[in-house]
Amino acid sequence: MGRPILAAAAFSGGRSPLTAKAATALDSRSRNPYFEDMEVQLTPGQKAFARRAIDSGRLLREEAAVKEALVLLEERERARAEILAAVDDAETSLAYRGGRPITQESMRELADDVKRRGRERLASEQPMAR
Repeated sequence: MGRPILAAAAFSGGRSPLTAKAATALDSRSRNPYFEDMEVQLTPGQKAFARRAIDSGRLLREEAAVKEALVLLEERERARAEILAAVDDAETSLAYRGGRPITQESMRELADDVKRRGRERLASEQPMAR
C-alpha cells in the first residue's frame, strides 16, 4: 500500500475569538506542548484525490493534503464550538431574564412601538416653527 504519510499534529490556534473553555478544548497544545509526528493511512480514494492535486500542481506532497485537511477540520470545529457557545449564552440569558414571546400580535406591537419612537425622535429633532 505504500508508505504512510507523516503529518504534524497541532492546531494553529488564535484565528477567531472563542471562549477560553472552547479554545482549550480545541487546542491540542494545551495537553501536549510538543509537536508529534503521526502516521496517517489514506484510503485508495483519498490517495488518488491527493495525487490529482499534486499532479495538477496545487499541492507539492501528500503531507500537504493532510495538513490542509486538518486546517479545514480545525476551522469547522472552531465554528461549531462558537455556535454551541452562542447557543449556551442564549439559553442562559433566556433562563435568567426570560424572553419575549414571538407572535404576529407581538411583532405588530413591536413594529408600532418602533414607528412611534421613530416619529417622536424625528419630531424632537425638527427645528421649532417660529
